[in-house]
Amino acid sequence: MDHKPFVEEAVVLALVTRAQSGDTEAFGRLYDHFFLPIYRYTAFRVSSDLVEDLVSDVFVKAWEKLHTFKARKNIPFGAWLFRIARHTVIDTYRSQRHFEEVSEDLMDEDTLNRADHNFRQKDVLRIVRAALDQLPRRYREVLLLSYVAELPHREVARVLRSSEGGVRVLKMRALRKLESLLPSEMKNSV
Repeated sequence: MDHKPFVEEAVVLALVTRAQSGDTEAFGRLYDHFFLPIYRYTAFRVSSDLVEDLVSDVFVKAWEKLHTFKARKNIPFGAWLFRIARHTVIDTYRSQRHFEEVSEDLMDEDTLNRADHNFRQKDVLRIVRAALDQLPRRYREVLLLSYVAELPHREVARVLRSSEGGVRVLKMRALRKLESLLPSEMKNSV
């Protein structure tokens, strides 16, 4: 899977420093850069009616806590931001245990609007979601960060506080476990 290129960490850190000084335009550039990965990550974790509010909460919390971010070798700004997203989702789970993790109407809007295609897509998504729900939390996290948020191994490692090698191993184990939970006709697509 191709990952979109991330802005150099030095550029991100320069924007963070400017934003920490109150430069809202710099924070806006950080928002623009990280919005889609944060949105994708969140959209796969909560129901669609909560996604926009949670993503907004993530960036509001990031703005409010920006003064606490310190540039360190092992924790880039992106990993710091994904930790906020992860904890925001966890806090939402704790306060609203009654909702399901992913909405049934989550679909790729770029697909053709054919009833059989949409039915098949919903069915596949339902099956994959059900299999993901059976995975241990850490397996589910590594798959969502890697494939839904499209983060490279380096960033996933920082979010999960692991090594890149640890992420690769965890991802391989998670994929094997996911494959074992899928119906036999779907196993070749994992």
